[in-house]
Amino acid sequence: MLKAVILIGGPQKGTRFRPLSFEVPKPLFPVAGVPMIQHHIEACTKVPNMKEILLIGFYQPNEALSRFLVSAQQEFKMPIRYLQEYAALGTGGGIYHFRDQILTGNPEAFFVLNADVCSEFPLGEMLSFHRQRGDHDSFLMLGTTANRKQSLNYGCIVANAETHEVLHYVEKPSTFVSELINCGIYLFTPAIFHHIGAVFQHNQQELLLEESSNGWQRAEAIRLEQDVFTALAGQGRLFAYKTEGFWSQIKSAGSAIYANRLYLSCYSQCHPERLAQNHPGGPTIRGNVYIHPTASVDASAVLGPNVSIGKGVTIGAGVRVRESIILHGASLQDHTCVLNSIVGWDSTIGRWARVEGTPSDPNPNDPYAKIDSETLFRDGRLTPSITILGCNVTIPAEVVILNAIVLPHKELSRSFKNQIIL
Repeated sequence: MLKAVILIGGPQKGTRFRPLSFEVPKPLFPVAGVPMIQHHIEACTKVPNMKEILLIGFYQPNEALSRFLVSAQQEFKMPIRYLQEYAALGTGGGIYHFRDQILTGNPEAFFVLNADVCSEFPLGEMLSFHRQRGDHDSFLMLGTTANRKQSLNYGCIVANAETHEVLHYVEKPSTFVSELINCGIYLFTPAIFHHIGAVFQHNQQELLLEESSNGWQRAEAIRLEQDVFTALAGQGRLFAYKTEGFWSQIKSAGSAIYANRLYLSCYSQCHPERLAQNHPGGPTIRGNVYIHPTASVDASAVLGPNVSIGKGVTIGAGVRVRESIILHGASLQDHTCVLNSIVGWDSTIGRWARVEGTPSDPNPNDPYAKIDSETLFRDGRLTPSITILGCNVTIPAEVVILNAIVLPHKELSRSFKNQIIL
């Protein structure tokens, strides 16, 4: 049997995702109409013989998370549990800390997925690749091709072209190492805990010499990438499976818009029922659009491409929305125009107002380009990016909001551009 572990991080992570992560834990942020990690869970439930999905992180168990777990278990008919770390233990420390829970029922292998990636999740292909090799003590990581410059922002894999063995692994190298990068999706056998345990023992020895006050926690904080993969590479244990499917990180709010587009485009194959259609008396739909059944959209509105409309949203006459996510309870009054933006929960945009951002898309002419998780400021100025309205923001009628980030609960009285409104 198989299990899956999704690493969801915690509240001090996801800082680049503010102000959106103030209202809801980042893993539950809706992308293409469903919480970000529901895409992961759905992919895991499609793998034959999958028995349980564990979420590991250090969020306090909150109402939103509990509600999500209950509804996901009902929808997917599979046990899905949340295991809370007592502190941030890193990508390896979390699974090591809960190794007994993971190994209960004696799984032959288990997947580990980072929550902040969007992907086609070729888990079935990874599993058959692993089984073809027939080696029970080997581990598999999913890789994808990046361009040379951007590869420096990721974990880089040097692999043998014939055997696919990982010969060398470097996390965020300072000079070019390889165009094959780590996707943050792994297939492990229980033998991995032996290797993580060795790092733990090593950390403990080091800390005994230091005699610091907080030794135990620091010994348990283990990074899978730097501490485990770097050591495993070149030992005939670690292999890379390269995917040609789409993949992106979701670090900043701008990348959520890009992930929204990627998932919407794969809905035409896997979830056609989630895509809105043009029909008489309904709004004009261009390209891929998700509209929650409870949203009320005027027939004269034009939506798309790549738009997600959340629960209970109201969209008035003549509204134009493109490349945007409108979160639940928001209201777009008549003739508003929203482009490349995320409109927060329960926000209101007044009539004839225009809310626009600048897409931070990968270079469309480079098939291997990834999204840059760019810094908020460059040369002391705010980098033009997606416009974000936090929750409960009110935009008055007939103003323009351009490349701005508006923190929650603001009532604006005029136009703004290129600034963060605190």
